[in-house]
Amino acid sequence: MLETIRLICDSGLLVLIWIVQLIIYPSFSYYKHVDLFQWHSNYTKRIAVIVIPLMVTQLIISLIQVYTTPDLYSILYSSLVIAAWIITFIMFVPLHENISKERDVEISIKKLKLHNWLRTVLWSFIFMLTCYLKFTFL
Repeated sequence: MLETIRLICDSGLLVLIWIVQLIIYPSFSYYKHVDLFQWHSNYTKRIAVIVIPLMVTQLIISLIQVYTTPDLYSILYSSLVIAAWIITFIMFVPLHENISKERDVEISIKKLKLHNWLRTVLWSFIFMLTCYLKFTFL
């Protein structure tokens, strides 16, 4: 059961991060600043409804699995999930705050588009690790 919830969360975050990387963040460059500020406020509230439950569940599952089965895969998975959290809160929350507060908007958009590849690769790897474990050790 826990592995299925993990697969669902990892799949959801994988799809979400690729949509953000390929569609949402690039679209920020096409908005006039006034429109971007209005849209960004709506976007961050709406995306949080999806992202927060997935990330929190993913973190809880990773910690449970490290506690119950402290093997290499659980530790690697947990480390990757924690890395995603750290990167999100150290790099991306401040960039979104810049846009919300109308500071360094162009630079923040460029950094979002460029640096988000790190999270895209990270969550892709997390998903591949989960698939490997789920379908290798049936």
